[in-house]
Amino acid sequence: MTHHDVVIVGGGHNALTAAAYLALAGRDVLLLERDDHVGGAAISAEAFTGVDARLSRYSYLVSLLPKRIIDDLGLRIDLVRRAHSSYTPDPEDPARGLLIERDAAGGGAFARIDAADEAGAWSAFGNDTARLAESLFPTLTEPLPTRSEARRLVGDDRIWSEFIERPIGEAIESRFSNDLVRGVVATDALIGTFTDPNDGALDANRCFLYHVIGGGTGDWDVPVGGMGAVSGELARAARLAGARLETGAEVTSVSPDGSVSYRHDGVDHVATGTVILSGVAPHVLDRLVGAPEQPKPEGAQVKVNLLLSRLPRLRDTSVDPAAAFGGTFHVNETYSQLAAAHAAASVGTIPTPLPLEIYCHTLSDRSILGPELAETSAQTLTVFGLHTPDRLLDTHDPDELRAALQAAVIASLDAVLAEPIESLLLTDAAGAPTIETKTTRDIELALAMPGGNIFHGPLSWPFADDDAALTTPAERWGVATAHPRILVCGSGAVRGGAVSGIGGHNAAMAVLESL
Repeated sequence: MTHHDVVIVGGGHNALTAAAYLALAGRDVLLLERDDHVGGAAISAEAFTGVDARLSRYSYLVSLLPKRIIDDLGLRIDLVRRAHSSYTPDPEDPARGLLIERDAAGGGAFARIDAADEAGAWSAFGNDTARLAESLFPTLTEPLPTRSEARRLVGDDRIWSEFIERPIGEAIESRFSNDLVRGVVATDALIGTFTDPNDGALDANRCFLYHVIGGGTGDWDVPVGGMGAVSGELARAARLAGARLETGAEVTSVSPDGSVSYRHDGVDHVATGTVILSGVAPHVLDRLVGAPEQPKPEGAQVKVNLLLSRLPRLRDTSVDPAAAFGGTFHVNETYSQLAAAHAAASVGTIPTPLPLEIYCHTLSDRSILGPELAETSAQTLTVFGLHTPDRLLDTHDPDELRAALQAAVIASLDAVLAEPIESLLLTDAAGAPTIETKTTRDIELALAMPGGNIFHGPLSWPFADDDAALTTPAERWGVATAHPRILVCGSGAVRGGAVSGIGGHNAAMAVLESL
Protein backbone atom coordinates (compact mmCIF):
# COMPACT_ATOMS: atom_id res chain seq x y z
CA MET A 1 0.00 0.00 0.00
CA THR A 2 1.23 3.45 -0.91
CA HIS A 3 -0.18 6.86 -0.03
CA HIS A 4 -0.22 9.93 -2.26
CA ASP A 5 -1.75 13.37 -2.26
CA VAL A 6 -3.63 12.52 -5.45
CA VAL A 7 -4.33 9.22 -7.21
CA ILE A 8 -5.62 9.55 -10.77
CA VAL A 9 -7.62 6.73 -12.36
CA GLY A 10 -7.06 6.61 -16.12
CA GLY A 11 -4.35 8.10 -18.31
CA GLY A 12 -6.14 10.06 -21.02
CA HIS A 13 -5.08 13.56 -22.01
CA ASN A 14 -7.25 15.18 -19.32
CA ALA A 15 -5.77 12.96 -16.62
CA LEU A 16 -2.28 13.89 -17.83
CA THR A 17 -3.23 17.56 -17.71
CA ALA A 18 -4.36 17.22 -14.09
CA ALA A 19 -1.22 15.26 -13.19
CA ALA A 20 1.03 17.92 -14.68
CA TYR A 21 -0.69 20.81 -12.90
CA LEU A 22 -0.74 19.05 -9.53
CA ALA A 23 2.84 17.83 -9.72
CA LEU A 24 3.99 21.33 -10.70
CA ALA A 25 2.26 22.55 -7.54
CA GLY A 26 4.38 20.15 -5.50
CA ARG A 27 1.79 17.44 -4.94
CA ASP A 28 2.62 13.73 -4.85
CA VAL A 29 0.71 12.31 -7.83
CA LEU A 30 0.21 8.70 -8.94
CA LEU A 31 -1.58 8.09 -12.25
CA LEU A 32 -2.83 4.59 -13.11
CA GLU A 33 -3.51 3.59 -16.72
CA ARG A 34 -4.67 0.09 -17.73
CA ASP A 35 -3.13 0.25 -21.23
CA ASP A 36 0.58 -0.01 -21.99
CA HIS A 37 0.65 3.68 -22.96
CA VAL A 38 -0.99 6.90 -21.85
CA GLY A 39 -3.08 9.24 -23.99
CA GLY A 40 -6.44 7.47 -24.20
CA ALA A 41 -8.22 8.51 -27.40
CA ALA A 42 -5.63 11.21 -28.14
CA ILE A 43 -2.92 8.98 -29.55
CA SER A 44 -1.06 8.34 -32.79
CA ALA A 45 -0.63 4.75 -33.91
CA GLU A 46 0.68 2.63 -36.76
CA ALA A 47 -2.74 1.51 -37.93
CA PHE A 48 -1.47 -0.63 -40.81
CA THR A 49 1.20 -3.26 -40.27
CA GLY A 50 4.47 -2.49 -41.99
CA VAL A 51 3.29 0.92 -43.23
CA ASP A 52 5.30 3.83 -41.84
CA ALA A 53 2.40 6.13 -40.97
CA ARG A 54 1.23 7.12 -37.50
CA LEU A 55 -2.43 8.09 -37.69
CA SER A 56 -4.57 9.91 -35.13
CA ARG A 57 -6.59 6.76 -34.74
CA TYR A 58 -9.47 8.11 -32.65
CA SER A 59 -9.41 11.84 -31.80
CA TYR A 60 -8.11 13.85 -34.72
CA LEU A 61 -8.50 17.65 -34.46
CA VAL A 62 -7.95 20.25 -31.72
CA SER A 63 -10.28 23.17 -31.03
CA LEU A 64 -10.96 23.48 -27.31
CA LEU A 65 -7.40 23.25 -25.91
CA PRO A 66 -6.87 26.68 -24.27
CA LYS A 67 -3.62 28.55 -24.78
CA ARG A 68 -3.57 29.00 -21.01
CA ILE A 69 -2.97 25.27 -20.54
CA ILE A 70 -0.30 25.17 -23.24
CA ASP A 71 1.53 28.10 -21.62
CA ASP A 72 1.08 26.99 -17.99
CA LEU A 73 2.53 23.56 -18.68
CA GLY A 74 5.17 24.63 -21.19
CA LEU A 75 3.79 22.36 -23.89
CA ARG A 76 5.64 22.27 -27.20
CA ILE A 77 2.60 21.79 -29.38
CA ASP A 78 2.29 23.06 -32.94
CA LEU A 79 -1.28 23.49 -34.19
CA VAL A 80 -1.79 24.21 -37.88
CA ARG A 81 -4.79 26.05 -39.26
CA ARG A 82 -6.34 24.23 -42.21
CA ALA A 83 -6.21 26.00 -45.56
CA HIS A 84 -9.96 25.92 -46.22
CA SER A 85 -13.12 25.70 -44.14
CA SER A 86 -15.28 23.13 -45.91
CA TYR A 87 -16.43 21.65 -49.18
CA THR A 88 -19.80 20.01 -49.74
CA PRO A 89 -20.76 18.37 -53.05
CA ASP A 90 -24.40 18.73 -54.05
CA PRO A 91 -25.83 15.19 -53.67
CA GLU A 92 -28.30 15.85 -56.50
CA ASP A 93 -25.54 17.06 -58.82
CA PRO A 94 -22.05 16.09 -57.54
CA ALA A 95 -20.51 18.03 -60.45
CA ARG A 96 -21.04 21.16 -58.36
CA GLY A 97 -20.55 21.96 -54.69
CA LEU A 98 -20.14 24.58 -52.00
CA LEU A 99 -16.55 25.55 -51.19
CA ILE A 100 -16.30 27.73 -48.09
CA GLU A 101 -13.02 29.54 -47.64
CA ARG A 102 -11.57 30.14 -44.18
CA ASP A 103 -12.25 33.83 -43.77
CA ALA A 104 -15.37 34.42 -45.83
CA ALA A 105 -17.75 32.95 -48.36
CA GLY A 106 -18.94 35.39 -50.97
CA GLY A 107 -22.12 35.17 -52.99
CA GLY A 108 -20.22 33.43 -55.78
CA ALA A 109 -19.57 30.33 -53.69
CA PHE A 110 -23.25 30.00 -52.86
CA ALA A 111 -24.31 30.89 -56.40
CA ARG A 112 -22.69 27.68 -57.64
CA ILE A 113 -25.42 25.74 -55.82
CA ASP A 114 -28.17 28.25 -56.70
CA ALA A 115 -28.14 29.71 -53.19
CA ALA A 116 -26.58 33.16 -53.66
CA ASP A 117 -29.03 34.71 -51.22
CA GLU A 118 -27.64 32.54 -48.40
CA ALA A 119 -24.31 34.41 -48.30
CA GLY A 120 -25.62 37.17 -46.06
CA ALA A 121 -27.33 34.73 -43.71
CA TRP A 122 -24.11 32.70 -43.50
CA SER A 123 -22.10 35.78 -42.52
CA ALA A 124 -24.66 36.92 -39.94
CA PHE A 125 -24.87 33.44 -38.42
CA GLY A 126 -21.07 33.32 -38.18
CA ASN A 127 -21.04 36.67 -36.40
CA ASP A 128 -23.47 35.30 -33.83
CA THR A 129 -21.42 32.18 -33.13
CA ALA A 130 -18.32 34.37 -32.87
CA ARG A 131 -20.12 36.37 -30.17
CA LEU A 132 -20.78 33.13 -28.27
CA ALA A 133 -17.16 32.04 -28.63
CA GLU A 134 -15.68 35.33 -27.49
CA SER A 135 -18.03 35.47 -24.49
CA LEU A 136 -18.00 31.89 -23.26
CA PHE A 137 -14.68 30.30 -24.19
CA PRO A 138 -12.63 32.29 -21.62
CA THR A 139 -14.93 31.00 -18.85
CA LEU A 140 -14.03 27.35 -19.48
CA THR A 141 -10.88 27.57 -17.34
CA GLU A 142 -12.52 29.60 -14.58
CA PRO A 143 -14.99 28.59 -11.85
CA LEU A 144 -18.41 27.88 -13.33
CA PRO A 145 -20.50 30.93 -14.13
CA THR A 146 -24.20 30.68 -13.41
CA ARG A 147 -26.71 30.65 -16.24
CA SER A 148 -27.57 34.30 -15.58
CA GLU A 149 -23.90 35.29 -15.51
CA ALA A 150 -23.26 33.49 -18.81
CA ARG A 151 -26.24 35.23 -20.36
CA ARG A 152 -24.92 38.62 -19.25
CA LEU A 153 -21.53 37.79 -20.76
CA VAL A 154 -23.12 37.02 -24.13
CA GLY A 155 -25.03 40.27 -23.84
CA ASP A 156 -27.55 39.57 -26.58
CA ASP A 157 -30.95 38.12 -25.71
CA ARG A 158 -31.71 37.10 -29.30
CA ILE A 159 -28.48 35.10 -29.61
CA TRP A 160 -29.01 33.56 -26.18
CA SER A 161 -32.54 32.49 -27.06
CA GLU A 162 -31.65 31.04 -30.47
CA PHE A 163 -28.63 29.04 -29.36
CA ILE A 164 -29.31 28.27 -25.68
CA GLU A 165 -33.05 28.38 -24.99
CA ARG A 166 -34.67 27.13 -28.21
CA PRO A 167 -33.81 24.04 -30.33
CA ILE A 168 -30.98 24.89 -32.71
CA GLY A 169 -33.04 23.51 -35.59
CA GLU A 170 -35.41 26.46 -35.29
CA ALA A 171 -32.59 28.94 -35.88
CA ILE A 172 -31.21 26.92 -38.80
CA GLU A 173 -34.60 26.65 -40.49
CA SER A 174 -35.54 30.29 -39.97
CA ARG A 175 -32.23 31.73 -41.12
CA PHE A 176 -31.40 29.47 -44.07
CA SER A 177 -33.60 28.11 -46.85
CA ASN A 178 -31.22 25.96 -48.90
CA ASP A 179 -31.21 22.27 -47.89
CA LEU A 180 -27.46 21.82 -48.42
CA VAL A 181 -26.51 24.98 -46.51
CA ARG A 182 -28.81 24.03 -43.65
CA GLY A 183 -27.09 20.65 -43.46
CA VAL A 184 -23.59 22.12 -43.35
CA VAL A 185 -24.63 24.29 -40.40
CA ALA A 186 -26.44 21.45 -38.62
CA THR A 187 -23.56 18.98 -38.64
CA ASP A 188 -21.79 20.79 -35.79
CA ALA A 189 -24.85 20.00 -33.67
CA LEU A 190 -24.75 16.27 -34.42
CA ILE A 191 -21.16 15.03 -34.38
CA GLY A 192 -21.01 12.21 -31.83
CA THR A 193 -24.54 13.02 -30.66
CA PHE A 194 -27.57 11.01 -31.73
CA THR A 195 -30.39 13.53 -31.78
CA ASP A 196 -32.58 15.74 -33.94
CA PRO A 197 -31.80 19.48 -34.12
CA ASN A 198 -35.42 20.20 -33.17
CA ASP A 199 -35.47 17.97 -30.11
CA GLY A 200 -36.55 19.92 -27.03
CA ALA A 201 -33.90 18.18 -24.89
CA LEU A 202 -31.39 20.52 -26.58
CA ASP A 203 -28.64 17.88 -26.85
CA ALA A 204 -27.95 19.27 -30.33
CA ASN A 205 -27.56 22.79 -28.92
CA ARG A 206 -24.92 21.71 -26.42
CA CYS A 207 -23.02 19.77 -29.08
CA PHE A 208 -23.21 22.77 -31.42
CA LEU A 209 -21.98 25.16 -28.72
CA TYR A 210 -18.83 23.15 -28.00
CA HIS A 211 -18.09 22.88 -31.70
CA VAL A 212 -18.22 26.63 -32.39
CA ILE A 213 -16.59 28.25 -29.34
CA GLY A 214 -13.15 26.60 -29.31
CA GLY A 215 -10.23 28.98 -28.95
CA GLY A 216 -12.65 31.86 -28.96
CA THR A 217 -12.98 31.43 -32.73
CA GLY A 218 -14.41 27.95 -33.32
CA ASP A 219 -11.45 26.92 -35.50
CA TRP A 220 -10.45 23.25 -35.57
CA ASP A 221 -6.70 22.77 -36.02
CA VAL A 222 -4.38 19.95 -37.03
CA PRO A 223 -1.80 18.90 -34.40
CA VAL A 224 1.60 18.55 -36.04
CA GLY A 225 2.88 15.03 -35.41
CA GLY A 226 -0.64 13.73 -34.89
CA MET A 227 -2.78 13.63 -31.80
CA GLY A 228 -0.12 11.59 -30.03
CA ALA A 229 2.08 14.69 -30.03
CA VAL A 230 -0.47 16.41 -27.79
CA SER A 231 -0.68 13.57 -25.26
CA GLY A 232 3.06 13.04 -25.51
CA GLU A 233 3.72 16.63 -24.46
CA LEU A 234 1.25 16.38 -21.59
CA ALA A 235 2.93 13.19 -20.39
CA ARG A 236 6.35 14.81 -20.67
CA ALA A 237 5.18 17.80 -18.64
CA ALA A 238 3.66 15.54 -15.97
CA ARG A 239 6.78 13.38 -15.63
CA LEU A 240 9.09 16.38 -15.65
CA ALA A 241 7.07 17.88 -12.81
CA GLY A 242 7.43 14.68 -10.79
CA ALA A 243 4.19 12.79 -11.38
CA ARG A 244 4.43 9.00 -11.44
CA LEU A 245 2.67 7.55 -14.50
CA GLU A 246 2.04 3.82 -14.09
CA THR A 247 0.95 1.98 -17.26
CA GLY A 248 -0.33 -1.59 -17.38
CA ALA A 249 -2.13 -0.83 -14.10
CA GLU A 250 -5.78 -1.86 -14.28
CA VAL A 251 -7.92 -0.34 -11.55
CA THR A 252 -10.39 -2.87 -10.16
CA SER A 253 -12.17 -0.78 -7.52
CA VAL A 254 -12.30 2.70 -6.03
CA SER A 255 -13.47 3.38 -2.49
CA PRO A 256 -15.07 6.67 -1.44
CA ASP A 257 -12.66 6.64 1.51
CA GLY A 258 -9.78 7.37 -0.87
CA SER A 259 -8.34 3.95 -1.67
CA VAL A 260 -7.80 2.52 -5.13
CA SER A 261 -7.19 -1.18 -5.82
CA TYR A 262 -5.34 -2.07 -8.99
CA ARG A 263 -3.44 -4.93 -10.59
CA HIS A 264 0.00 -4.44 -12.12
CA ASP A 265 2.34 -7.14 -13.45
CA GLY A 266 0.08 -9.80 -11.97
CA VAL A 267 0.29 -8.32 -8.48
CA ASP A 268 -2.54 -6.68 -6.56
CA HIS A 269 -1.85 -3.23 -5.13
CA VAL A 270 -3.68 -0.59 -3.11
CA ALA A 271 -2.94 3.12 -3.35
CA THR A 272 -4.60 5.68 -1.12
CA GLY A 273 -4.98 9.36 -1.87
CA THR A 274 -6.15 12.41 -0.04
CA VAL A 275 -8.07 13.00 -3.28
CA ILE A 276 -8.96 10.59 -6.08
CA LEU A 277 -9.37 11.96 -9.60
CA SER A 278 -11.38 9.96 -12.12
CA GLY A 279 -10.32 10.28 -15.74
CA VAL A 280 -12.65 7.46 -16.76
CA ALA A 281 -16.26 7.92 -17.87
CA PRO A 282 -18.77 8.48 -15.04
CA HIS A 283 -20.48 5.21 -16.00
CA VAL A 284 -17.18 3.36 -15.46
CA LEU A 285 -16.55 5.17 -12.18
CA ASP A 286 -19.98 4.06 -10.93
CA ARG A 287 -18.97 0.47 -11.55
CA LEU A 288 -15.63 0.91 -9.79
CA VAL A 289 -17.25 2.39 -6.65
CA GLY A 290 -20.02 -0.21 -6.67
CA ALA A 291 -22.84 2.24 -7.33
CA PRO A 292 -26.18 0.99 -8.74
CA GLU A 293 -25.93 0.44 -12.47
CA GLN A 294 -27.30 3.28 -14.60
CA PRO A 295 -28.24 3.22 -18.30
CA LYS A 296 -25.11 3.20 -20.45
CA PRO A 297 -24.34 6.30 -22.55
CA GLU A 298 -24.66 5.89 -26.30
CA GLY A 299 -22.16 6.89 -28.93
CA ALA A 300 -23.35 7.62 -32.44
CA GLN A 301 -20.47 7.53 -34.91
CA VAL A 302 -18.29 5.24 -36.98
CA LYS A 303 -14.64 6.20 -37.52
CA VAL A 304 -12.80 5.07 -40.65
CA ASN A 305 -9.10 5.67 -41.34
CA LEU A 306 -7.70 5.32 -44.85
CA LEU A 307 -4.25 5.67 -46.41
CA LEU A 308 -4.39 6.52 -50.11
CA SER A 309 -1.83 6.64 -52.89
CA ARG A 310 -3.16 10.14 -53.71
CA LEU A 311 -6.25 12.29 -53.29
CA PRO A 312 -9.26 11.12 -55.29
CA ARG A 313 -10.57 13.06 -58.27
CA LEU A 314 -13.90 14.83 -57.81
CA ARG A 315 -16.90 14.92 -60.08
CA ASP A 316 -16.77 18.67 -59.53
CA THR A 317 -13.85 19.46 -61.82
CA SER A 318 -13.89 23.17 -60.92
CA VAL A 319 -12.53 22.40 -57.43
CA ASP A 320 -9.02 21.19 -56.74
CA PRO A 321 -9.15 18.05 -54.55
CA ALA A 322 -6.53 19.68 -52.31
CA ALA A 323 -9.00 22.49 -51.64
CA ALA A 324 -11.95 20.14 -51.18
CA PHE A 325 -10.09 17.99 -48.66
CA GLY A 326 -8.16 20.93 -47.20
CA GLY A 327 -10.96 21.62 -44.72
CA THR A 328 -13.95 19.50 -43.73
CA PHE A 329 -15.38 17.51 -46.62
CA HIS A 330 -19.13 16.97 -46.12
CA VAL A 331 -20.80 14.06 -47.93
CA ASN A 332 -24.56 13.46 -48.07
CA GLU A 333 -25.18 15.91 -45.26
CA THR A 334 -28.04 18.03 -46.50
CA TYR A 335 -30.56 18.91 -43.81
CA SER A 336 -33.13 16.47 -45.21
CA GLN A 337 -30.53 13.69 -45.54
CA LEU A 338 -29.49 14.16 -41.91
CA ALA A 339 -33.12 13.91 -40.82
CA ALA A 340 -33.68 10.78 -42.90
CA ALA A 341 -30.50 9.21 -41.51
CA HIS A 342 -31.61 9.90 -37.94
CA ALA A 343 -35.02 8.37 -38.63
CA ALA A 344 -33.48 5.25 -40.17
CA ALA A 345 -30.99 4.71 -37.35
CA SER A 346 -33.71 5.27 -34.74
CA VAL A 347 -35.36 2.02 -35.87
CA GLY A 348 -32.10 0.08 -36.10
CA THR A 349 -31.35 0.55 -39.79
CA ILE A 350 -28.02 1.71 -41.23
CA PRO A 351 -28.71 5.03 -42.99
CA THR A 352 -28.49 5.07 -46.77
CA PRO A 353 -26.74 7.19 -47.81
CA LEU A 354 -24.57 7.56 -44.74
CA PRO A 355 -23.74 11.19 -43.79
CA LEU A 356 -19.96 11.69 -43.63
CA GLU A 357 -17.42 14.25 -42.39
CA ILE A 358 -13.91 13.84 -43.80
CA TYR A 359 -10.58 15.52 -43.23
CA CYS A 360 -7.08 14.99 -44.59
CA HIS A 361 -4.35 15.38 -41.95
CA THR A 362 -1.48 15.06 -44.40
CA LEU A 363 -2.47 18.12 -46.44
CA SER A 364 -1.54 20.18 -43.37
CA ASP A 365 1.15 17.97 -41.81
CA ARG A 366 3.28 15.40 -43.65
CA SER A 367 5.25 14.52 -40.51
CA ILE A 368 2.92 11.64 -39.59
CA LEU A 369 4.23 9.80 -42.66
CA GLY A 370 7.65 8.14 -42.69
CA PRO A 371 10.33 9.84 -44.84
CA GLU A 372 9.88 7.61 -47.89
CA LEU A 373 6.09 7.71 -47.80
CA ALA A 374 6.10 11.47 -47.25
CA GLU A 375 8.01 11.92 -50.53
CA THR A 376 5.17 10.27 -52.45
CA SER A 377 1.68 11.61 -53.14
CA ALA A 378 0.21 9.48 -50.33
CA GLN A 379 -2.53 11.03 -48.20
CA THR A 380 -4.51 10.00 -45.14
CA LEU A 381 -8.26 10.41 -44.85
CA THR A 382 -10.22 10.33 -41.63
CA VAL A 383 -13.93 9.66 -42.10
CA PHE A 384 -16.49 10.29 -39.38
CA GLY A 385 -19.87 8.70 -40.12
CA LEU A 386 -22.84 10.33 -38.38
CA HIS A 387 -26.04 8.73 -37.07
CA THR A 388 -24.57 5.27 -36.50
CA PRO A 389 -25.68 4.83 -32.86
CA ASP A 390 -24.62 2.02 -30.58
CA ARG A 391 -28.20 0.71 -30.66
CA LEU A 392 -27.46 -0.69 -34.15
CA LEU A 393 -25.72 -3.50 -32.27
CA ASP A 394 -29.14 -4.57 -30.99
CA THR A 395 -29.97 -5.78 -34.50
CA HIS A 396 -26.53 -6.53 -35.97
CA ASP A 397 -23.62 -8.81 -35.12
CA PRO A 398 -20.58 -6.62 -34.19
CA ASP A 399 -18.38 -7.93 -37.02
CA GLU A 400 -21.19 -7.80 -39.55
CA LEU A 401 -22.03 -4.26 -38.47
CA ARG A 402 -18.42 -3.15 -38.90
CA ALA A 403 -18.32 -4.57 -42.42
CA ALA A 404 -21.71 -3.08 -43.30
CA LEU A 405 -20.76 0.37 -42.00
CA GLN A 406 -17.46 0.30 -43.91
CA ALA A 407 -19.36 -0.58 -47.06
CA ALA A 408 -21.84 2.24 -46.38
CA VAL A 409 -18.98 4.72 -45.94
CA ILE A 410 -17.37 3.66 -49.21
CA ALA A 411 -20.69 3.82 -51.10
CA SER A 412 -21.52 7.26 -49.73
CA LEU A 413 -18.07 8.63 -50.60
CA ASP A 414 -17.97 7.04 -54.05
CA ALA A 415 -21.23 8.80 -54.90
CA VAL A 416 -19.42 12.16 -55.06
CA LEU A 417 -16.05 11.01 -56.44
CA ALA A 418 -14.96 10.54 -60.02
CA GLU A 419 -13.23 7.25 -59.19
CA PRO A 420 -13.72 4.48 -56.60
CA ILE A 421 -11.97 5.26 -53.32
CA GLU A 422 -10.91 1.61 -52.93
CA SER A 423 -8.82 1.86 -56.11
CA LEU A 424 -6.57 4.35 -54.30
CA LEU A 425 -5.94 2.38 -51.11
CA LEU A 426 -2.36 1.33 -50.43
CA THR A 427 -1.63 -2.12 -49.00
CA ASP A 428 -0.01 -3.18 -45.75
CA ALA A 429 2.78 -5.75 -45.24
CA ALA A 430 0.30 -8.60 -45.68
CA GLY A 431 -1.18 -7.14 -48.85
CA ALA A 432 -4.40 -6.00 -47.17
CA PRO A 433 -5.91 -2.62 -48.14
CA THR A 434 -5.08 0.24 -45.79
CA ILE A 435 -8.52 0.92 -44.34
CA GLU A 436 -9.72 0.38 -40.78
CA THR A 437 -13.17 0.90 -39.32
CA LYS A 438 -14.00 1.56 -35.66
CA THR A 439 -17.60 1.13 -34.52
CA THR A 440 -18.97 2.28 -31.18
CA ARG A 441 -18.30 -1.23 -29.86
CA ASP A 442 -14.68 -1.11 -31.05
CA ILE A 443 -14.24 2.27 -29.34
CA GLU A 444 -15.74 0.96 -26.11
CA LEU A 445 -13.49 -2.12 -26.07
CA ALA A 446 -10.33 -0.16 -26.93
CA LEU A 447 -10.87 2.93 -24.80
CA ALA A 448 -13.43 1.95 -22.13
CA MET A 449 -15.79 4.63 -23.40
CA PRO A 450 -19.24 3.21 -22.57
CA GLY A 451 -21.40 2.79 -25.64
CA GLY A 452 -18.57 4.24 -27.70
CA ASN A 453 -19.62 7.70 -26.51
CA ILE A 454 -16.72 10.00 -27.40
CA PHE A 455 -17.74 12.55 -24.76
CA HIS A 456 -17.93 9.97 -21.91
CA GLY A 457 -21.65 10.76 -21.71
CA PRO A 458 -24.12 13.57 -22.47
CA LEU A 459 -22.55 17.00 -22.86
CA SER A 460 -23.43 19.63 -20.26
CA TRP A 461 -23.94 23.36 -20.56
CA PRO A 462 -20.73 25.27 -19.70
CA PHE A 463 -22.52 27.01 -16.84
CA ALA A 464 -24.44 26.09 -13.69
CA ASP A 465 -28.11 26.54 -12.98
CA ASP A 466 -28.85 29.70 -11.07
CA ASP A 467 -30.06 27.71 -8.06
CA ALA A 468 -27.21 25.18 -8.11
CA ALA A 469 -25.23 24.68 -4.90
CA LEU A 470 -21.67 25.79 -5.63
CA THR A 471 -20.33 25.61 -2.08
CA THR A 472 -17.30 23.34 -2.50
CA PRO A 473 -14.30 23.79 -4.79
CA ALA A 474 -15.37 20.68 -6.74
CA GLU A 475 -18.83 22.10 -7.31
CA ARG A 476 -17.51 25.51 -8.29
CA TRP A 477 -15.19 23.95 -10.86
CA GLY A 478 -17.75 21.47 -12.21
CA VAL A 479 -15.86 18.33 -11.20
CA ALA A 480 -17.86 17.05 -8.22
CA THR A 481 -19.17 13.50 -7.77
CA ALA A 482 -21.43 12.00 -5.11
CA HIS A 483 -18.28 11.29 -3.08
CA PRO A 484 -16.37 14.27 -1.57
CA ARG A 485 -12.93 12.67 -1.98
CA ILE A 486 -13.50 11.66 -5.63
CA LEU A 487 -13.50 14.29 -8.38
CA VAL A 488 -13.96 13.98 -12.14
CA CYS A 489 -11.02 15.08 -14.28
CA GLY A 490 -12.02 13.57 -17.64
CA SER A 491 -14.45 14.34 -20.44
CA GLY A 492 -17.33 13.54 -18.11
CA ALA A 493 -16.72 16.74 -16.15
CA VAL A 494 -18.90 19.79 -16.69
CA ARG A 495 -17.27 21.51 -19.70
CA GLY A 496 -15.61 18.22 -20.65
CA GLY A 497 -15.61 16.65 -24.10
CA ALA A 498 -13.20 16.78 -27.06
CA VAL A 499 -9.42 17.21 -26.79
CA SER A 500 -9.19 20.22 -24.49
CA GLY A 501 -7.47 19.41 -21.19
CA ILE A 502 -10.19 21.54 -19.59
CA GLY A 503 -11.53 18.75 -17.39
CA GLY A 504 -8.02 18.04 -16.13
CA HIS A 505 -7.22 21.70 -15.56
CA ASN A 506 -10.43 22.34 -13.63
CA ALA A 507 -10.06 19.24 -11.47
CA ALA A 508 -6.52 20.30 -10.59
CA MET A 509 -7.71 23.79 -9.66
CA ALA A 510 -10.41 22.29 -7.42
CA VAL A 511 -7.87 20.01 -5.71
CA LEU A 512 -5.41 22.83 -5.10
CA GLU A 513 -8.17 25.01 -3.74
CA SER A 514 -9.42 22.28 -1.41
CA LEU A 515 -5.98 21.22 -0.17
